[in-house]
Amino acid sequence: MPELPEVETVMRGLAAVLAGAVIERAEVRRPDLRWPLPPGLAARLTGAQVLGFRRRAKYMLMRLSGGDSLLIHLGMSGRMVARARHSPMVIRLEPQGGASDARGHNAPPELHEHIVLETADWRVGFVDPRRFGAMDLVPTADEDAHRFLAGLGPEPLEDGFDAAALSAALAGKRTPIKAALLDQKLVAGLGNIYVSEALYRARISPLRLAETIPGARAARLVPAIKAVLAESIAAGGSSLRDYVRADGEVGFFQERFEVYGRQDQPCADCPGVPPCQGIQKIVQSGRASFFCPRHQK
Repeated sequence: MPELPEVETVMRGLAAVLAGAVIERAEVRRPDLRWPLPPGLAARLTGAQVLGFRRRAKYMLMRLSGGDSLLIHLGMSGRMVARARHSPMVIRLEPQGGASDARGHNAPPELHEHIVLETADWRVGFVDPRRFGAMDLVPTADEDAHRFLAGLGPEPLEDGFDAAALSAALAGKRTPIKAALLDQKLVAGLGNIYVSEALYRARISPLRLAETIPGARAARLVPAIKAVLAESIAAGGSSLRDYVRADGEVGFFQERFEVYGRQDQPCADCPGVPPCQGIQKIVQSGRASFFCPRHQK
């Protein structure tokens, strides 16, 4: 499942090719993805101008001139593929492998391309081999009332997510802080990798109970979360393989991981004697957690 920075990067790539354009033709090739698609989707998209984009947690919202927003969820295998109509450029916006471009008129057609949007300059396809993604139409004025978005917590990069808000949300919670932060009702869009990295920066063990975080620990954790997310978005995401952004620059945020995937390696922040015994990997709620027991308490 792509994490917040990957979804943000895909959305920015889509905005670069679609914002301000009119959808001259839309094609829907099947009636459903993970859930049924809205009736008449192709007709409702055709002729609409793309006014802009918004991300909410791991969902993208493409706002249209008719007063609707196209909600897009990539799921586990979804990606967007943009082909320039007047040049050989192809841009593949892939949250698990970055945004790469390929040039050449002989670029092979995409398999499992279920939805196509065409503008004067671009042809954009939604490709999803496993069909775990989703699309829906929602009135733009009622975006936050959509069933996927209604119960989400605050955005971690917004000003409203601060130490006081986090402290209030965690008060009395007797679950490990790692599990609490992955609860989308508490804070929207945080994923496994970034929670591990933020807890390391804040020097907090993933095993610590959430109810012990309010106060000084929350004051360390909130800026750590914001910094990790902001740095990853700037680098183009945290794909576990080489990441090439839509602007052609290579992003390697995964090379900056301080704990994730570094089991048994020494922690860079453990000074002095005795030497660091290495980063440990444990499983919490079916997800891997990486941390340094000496550095994180």
